[in-house]
Amino acid sequence: MAIKNQQQIILGQNFLRCSNLVRSMIQASSIEPTDTVVEIGAGRGIITGELACIARKVIAIEKDPSLAQQLRWQFRSVRNVEVIEKDFLQYRICEREYKVFANIPYNITADILRKLLYTAPTPKEAYLILQKEAAEKFAGFPKESQFSVLAKPWFSFQMVRQLRRTDFEPVPRVDSVLLCINKRSPPLIDEGDSDSYRRFIQYGFGRWRKSLKCIFKPVFSYKQWKHLSRELGFPLNAAPTELNFEQWLGLFDCFQSRVPDGKRYLVLRKRIGLQTIKDYGLI
Repeated sequence: MAIKNQQQIILGQNFLRCSNLVRSMIQASSIEPTDTVVEIGAGRGIITGELACIARKVIAIEKDPSLAQQLRWQFRSVRNVEVIEKDFLQYRICEREYKVFANIPYNITADILRKLLYTAPTPKEAYLILQKEAAEKFAGFPKESQFSVLAKPWFSFQMVRQLRRTDFEPVPRVDSVLLCINKRSPPLIDEGDSDSYRRFIQYGFGRWRKSLKCIFKPVFSYKQWKHLSRELGFPLNAAPTELNFEQWLGLFDCFQSRVPDGKRYLVLRKRIGLQTIKDYGLI
């Protein structure tokens, strides 16, 4: 048992102990009898069993062969549970519309989030139990991160519940929360502007200068920046993380509508591409 617990720690696995806790979280979610739910890292099946009582179909994904075998035996007579023995990061989701409810391995949180949010088909809604510090950065709380500003035109984030360390086995050394991610419909950025938005945000966060006024000096005139500072309500020498999401949207709107093509080209000319969440300094 000690060896197994040590393996779980290495893999970032901390299993929930109480089915009543799991049941209360699922009942407080929006999961309904018509939903297909993907569970990432099903482990011992405590979440799987509770999801099976509500959802139309549960796709339980488990990488560990012994745990997957145990899950197949445990749910052999439960028709709405499908056990997939595979690394979620290598698994292709075929469902057009689905939700996620999972207690994810903490050591690959960044990779899981990147796949869920940026690999189609994206979930309609996701409930993820993860490290509190990482959840705050994903959600942009108390300050926005590059990740949160990049994702928020398409998704909203809310920390809906804090868990105790003793809710898990083995007991983690960090605090954990339940993070709810909702897909926006419609998104706040038009599809045709999505690439420009991402490059604009990466330009703002990716320069070595501390002040956005200095970062965007080649793009916005001083008069424009002073007006934007007053209009959107942020300090003249604000750093990237000092602006909230709505203020970033306001900056981008001005960039799209009021900045000449020559200056816009300075931001859009280089194809930066989406960085990993690890590159954003989230973990």
